[in-house]
Amino acid sequence: MKRIALCFLALSLALVVVRPARTQESKTLDDLKRESVAEVDKLQKLTQEMVDSIFSFAELGFQEYETSRYVTGILEKNGFKVERGVAGMPTAWVASYGSGKPVIGFMTDIDCIPRASQKPGVAYHDPMIEGAPGHGEGHNSGQAVNVTAGIVLKQMMEKYKLPGTLRLYPGVAEELVATKAFFVRAGLFKDVDIMLGAHVDSDFAVNWGQPERNSGLVSVQYSFHGKAAHAAGAPWSGRSALDAVELMNIGWNYRREHLRLQQRSHYVIPNGGDQPNVVPSEASVWYYFRELDYPKIKALYELGDKMAQAAAMMTDTTVSRRVVGSAWPNHFNKVVAEVQSKNIEAVGMPQWSDADQTLAKALQTEIKAKVEGLKTKPKGLDGPKEIVMGGGSDDVGDISWNVPMVYLRFPANIPNLPGHSWENAIAMATPIAHKGSTAGAKVQAMTALDFMLKPELVKQAWDYFNNVQTKEIKYQPLINPSDQPAIELNKEKMEKFAPQLKKYYYDPARYKTYLDQLGIQYPTVRK
Repeated sequence: MKRIALCFLALSLALVVVRPARTQESKTLDDLKRESVAEVDKLQKLTQEMVDSIFSFAELGFQEYETSRYVTGILEKNGFKVERGVAGMPTAWVASYGSGKPVIGFMTDIDCIPRASQKPGVAYHDPMIEGAPGHGEGHNSGQAVNVTAGIVLKQMMEKYKLPGTLRLYPGVAEELVATKAFFVRAGLFKDVDIMLGAHVDSDFAVNWGQPERNSGLVSVQYSFHGKAAHAAGAPWSGRSALDAVELMNIGWNYRREHLRLQQRSHYVIPNGGDQPNVVPSEASVWYYFRELDYPKIKALYELGDKMAQAAAMMTDTTVSRRVVGSAWPNHFNKVVAEVQSKNIEAVGMPQWSDADQTLAKALQTEIKAKVEGLKTKPKGLDGPKEIVMGGGSDDVGDISWNVPMVYLRFPANIPNLPGHSWENAIAMATPIAHKGSTAGAKVQAMTALDFMLKPELVKQAWDYFNNVQTKEIKYQPLINPSDQPAIELNKEKMEKFAPQLKKYYYDPARYKTYLDQLGIQYPTVRK
């Protein structure tokens, strides 16, 4: 009898141990992914509030204080540990949950662009504040994607004792291409296994290799120093820093004819002197030098230095330079992209309403673009193509050469828009952005689960990274050890507009959506 009693005791203890464990073994990966999709749907209201709130903050690069405070507050409320002020940037942070491997990172941007203020849901130019910044890039939607996915994953990790660590990062000052090389230098990704980036788009897609029309760059400010004098009374006593700026630009523009067709280079003059009757003792010019690979970017940058020195010699001035930012050309991981593309197909495009399509077609008509409305099928997976022309840059390129990474393009905006403009802000606090961000969050959560529960996929991703992508090309930073983030940029602009913008901050406690708060009928189109 004693032996039988001991057997019953052992059996009951075993049942006690098994029942509460509720590990991932009790559910298949597909079960967990379906559950993650359902949980993202439950957070649609939070997703919408994040999209609309960050849209209303409209903060330029390095000045994203309200946005960072808001997002980190949500993350801390949901159990993430937040480290602020990383890499020497007041608006940068890292949010973490969990422990051990794999470490899954999430990256998306938070800044907006100058002069893109626009009422959402209005299919023609109608600024909220004339001349103010706005989310004419759509970065307000990315945090909603990654934070929603992160909260769902954290809940599932607790519930099912899933392995690994979640890390969320903000893309500070991405429009200045000015931070992620400093993130790399600070070691923020040194233990990350997989990085899942996200960026707003009108497509639902992911690609691997170097994207078409993508360049790397160095962003450099050249400051010339001369001597002031009365411009009419004694101009011979002065040495014009503005003359040096103009001579550098003239020299560069003549040299363009003899540069590769793939290069892209452009400049602005942030300081051209004070007033005409004073010979400018200080003037500066800000260049972007873009090319397709590290050696060619470096060569273009060195040519810019030579032009600056020549201009200084011609004007008897001196010149100093400051690297504001840099970016390697993007290279995204084939294995991670293939996994993510399957999840894109599983989620599918959002169900657009008649009102959504009406707004899209009205805007396309307004700006004389191709009128096709919103896309209804995912684009899926893009592979590398022969790059015959240069294009835009994104400093996630530096991350992509340090850890296996992809960039999910989620469908939260309207096709055929010019980019970096008020037009691109119109959909970004409407149901189009809300639905597209929810769809993106589902794909991010599902993809993270794939890599958390299938260690062989992590190994395959690193095999591609080590044996294909970086077999012959090794990452070298384009910033110098002495270069520091330009955290003072945009400070004066935001100080000017912040008091006006605060009047329009979204209040989700009082209004269902930002459109409701602004009293905008959706959609508002020309009659």
